[in-house]
Amino acid sequence: MRFALQRSYGVLCVSLLLPLSSQAQATPGCAASISELRLLLGEPNFPLTWEETTMDDGKPLLVSILEKDGSLWLEFIKTREGLWAQSAGVICRSGNDFETRFGPEQIRLGPAANWVLRLALANGGKFTLTRLGSDRLRIAGGGWRGTFLPNTK
Repeated sequence: MRFALQRSYGVLCVSLLLPLSSQAQATPGCAASISELRLLLGEPNFPLTWEETTMDDGKPLLVSILEKDGSLWLEFIKTREGLWAQSAGVICRSGNDFETRFGPEQIRLGPAANWVLRLALANGGKFTLTRLGSDRLRIAGGGWRGTFLPNTK
């Protein structure tokens, strides 16, 4: 009887751990590195820096897609003001768009972030990236959105 209970307990533990181990593997349709992102997008020369064209204050956001510490990072720098936000995570296909979701420990809001953005993203959130033709990108998140062109500077 005792052996049967131990065996049943062991089977239960293994069956509970199997889903966890499958989640630790890379998710199909997601990218955790620059090379995986370019493969996911089907663009070997996908630009990694973008400049906002829809700002109304004359200070465009510069967005960089970086790879550091084994993760992809989106870094937003507000021209003449400094860091707006940076977040770590994977970028995944979501229908026709791509998105990166992040928790509060994965985002850093900089001094250029206004209080509305701070409230919207302080507990985590997501940025959605939408291709608009071959040379434009819309990025949206936290109640904000902007249109970007590749930065050639």
